[in-house]
Amino acid sequence: MAVTQLIDALLPKQRVRRNATHSGVTHVREYQPDRYTIVGNHLAQHRGLSATAIGIAVHILSLPEGARVDIRSLAERFPEGRARIACALRELEARGYVERVRERLPSGQMITRTYAFHAPALTRARREGEPETAAAPATPPMKAAPPPNRAAPDLPASGGLPCDTVPEPLMAPDVVPDTAHVGASATEAENAEPSKPSRDEHHDKAEALLAGLRRTDTRLTLSGREVRRLAPLVVAWFENGLGGASVVYALTEDLPLHVRHPAGFLRNRLLDLLPPALPSPPGAGEGGPFPSRPLPPPPAMVTCEGGCDRGFRAPFQGAWCRDCRAARPGEAPVAPVDVPALV
Repeated sequence: MAVTQLIDALLPKQRVRRNATHSGVTHVREYQPDRYTIVGNHLAQHRGLSATAIGIAVHILSLPEGARVDIRSLAERFPEGRARIACALRELEARGYVERVRERLPSGQMITRTYAFHAPALTRARREGEPETAAAPATPPMKAAPPPNRAAPDLPASGGLPCDTVPEPLMAPDVVPDTAHVGASATEAENAEPSKPSRDEHHDKAEALLAGLRRTDTRLTLSGREVRRLAPLVVAWFENGLGGASVVYALTEDLPLHVRHPAGFLRNRLLDLLPPALPSPPGAGEGGPFPSRPLPPPPAMVTCEGGCDRGFRAPFQGAWCRDCRAARPGEAPVAPVDVPALV
């Protein structure tokens, strides 16, 4: 009688992971204590973005603050060419994951600042869903510079964005919701807000400058109420002869790593670093900053005696024009002693 033997290949082996999924992907997850990036499924599984756009978006989200993410730098990092990378960035701009803004530094140099949104839908809902505090006084709406961004166009739910289409980036609200609080140690001049503030050119310019600080550094994001309370302090800088570039440089130079209360931090800088007003020059009268001096009368019109009969202004009669003096040097009459010679 034959002995039945079991085949080792049919026996279940130890340490073999059983999975109820018959096909598809199986995740092998490990705990990562550091060097990882949180990416939402709204980006990783986006139906309207190409694989290149999703990959570049994940790479941008994993980079530290201040890293270069321009087309040239990304083309040096990835094997894709500049055309595909530019197309992918336009896709991300249309979906709100990337925003590129042209800004002018205090030195006058123009740069392109890139903002990467980890969850653009949540950011947009937070900014649009949080109204201004009801305790704020009734003041006219802030008149700020128009934002460089506009609403994103409606795109199909599936399929990538054509590369020959240049989409428009998402709109950023004029005023970010109030995320900081100023302590009770503010001065009376700051807390006292008039019911009907004067809307002059300096005031509107100061509010626009304060509202735009978040474009230079997101740590200086202010609410609408804080912008209105700090605007008189910026107006004092303008009245002392400082320009907008000088004010921005003073507020954004050598920022600390963490700014817990942007409004209080900016208020202290505006009060402590305010330069004195320039003294009036000696002899300044009520008519203007400089004394008025009568201008000498212009020379009379004469006719050139060199032969061309050209009319020109000269301090004495019988003078030659410039062309005649250049054609026959040494023959032109000399100006009288009490009259300056022609140039």
